[in-house]
Amino acid sequence: MALSRDINPMPDWIRSALVARRLLEAYERRPDYQRNDYLGWIARAKLDATRGKRLEQMLDELERGGVYMRMVWKG
Repeated sequence: MALSRDINPMPDWIRSALVARRLLEAYERRPDYQRNDYLGWIARAKLDATRGKRLEQMLDELERGGVYMRMVWKG
C-alpha cells in the first residue's frame, strides 16, 4: 500500500537494533503506515534519551506482537 505522506528513511542505528534483536522480519511484516509512523516518531524526538526510549518501545512492541503505539493491533 502506497503512503500519501512523506516516507521516513530508516537510519542505520535503527536497522542495527532491529537486526540485533532479530526483529527485522517482524518490522517488515507491519503495514507501511506503521513502519513509517514508528520511524517518524523516533526521529522527531529532540533528546537522544527520548529517541532511545521510543526505539525500545517499538522493539518491545514488535517482540510482543499485537501492539502498535501501546494500542491493541490485530494484524
